[in-house]
Amino acid sequence: MPFASQQQVKQMAYRIIIGAILGGGIGGVAGHLRRCVSGACPLTSSPIGGAILGALIGALAASALQAPASDKEDSMKERAGLVTMKGNPLTLLGNEVKAGDKAPDFVALDTSLSPVRFSSFRGKVCILSSVPSLDTPVCDLETRRFNEEAGKLGEDVVVLTVSMDLPFAQKRWCGAAGVTRVKTLSDHRDASFGMAYGVLIKELRLLARAVFVVDRQGTIRYVQLVKEVSSEPDYDAVLKAVRGLI
Repeated sequence: MPFASQQQVKQMAYRIIIGAILGGGIGGVAGHLRRCVSGACPLTSSPIGGAILGALIGALAASALQAPASDKEDSMKERAGLVTMKGNPLTLLGNEVKAGDKAPDFVALDTSLSPVRFSSFRGKVCILSSVPSLDTPVCDLETRRFNEEAGKLGEDVVVLTVSMDLPFAQKRWCGAAGVTRVKTLSDHRDASFGMAYGVLIKELRLLARAVFVVDRQGTIRYVQLVKEVSSEPDYDAVLKAVRGLI
């Protein structure tokens, strides 16, 4: 089989990743890998295909070995039907937080694997952007947009994007996207943020798309839970809430 072009490789990798996250789950990855093993996938004939397949096989193995949800996750309050993915209803774990509530504290990992406590940002106006995965088109667009807006809002505003991506993946994405004003945090280890803010998707162990605006005193002033996970948030509404606090 002749070598696949770089564009073919990118397209195949894109289909595998997006299909796994938004469609077929880990089974979708497995199906693509079976085709690659049989020689029916351009990745196998690409000079860089081995690296991509290695990463995918690693993800498949990690999923197979992943520990079941913790007792804490199992016992969390469930809220069904508030969000959908491609029209399919999903279940959120955790208690609903509302404007006027004290912002729950949580601990997540930054790109250097250091634990970060949300309360350490007290004294700043915070935009908490919850996304399923930075390696998907809508999350990519959203985080780039908030990175752009962060430069206009000044030093008194901190933008935190939280996802279930591993810290290594977040660091790679930020470097490739040139995102420097948004601080990414990984909730993969404990789902501390997802459970505290009620945005952990039970069926996927990903975070729902949501935005929370927290004032300098640690009070939630604005909440936007995006109904369809594959849709972007209402940026204007978020920015209006932020500007009312600075």
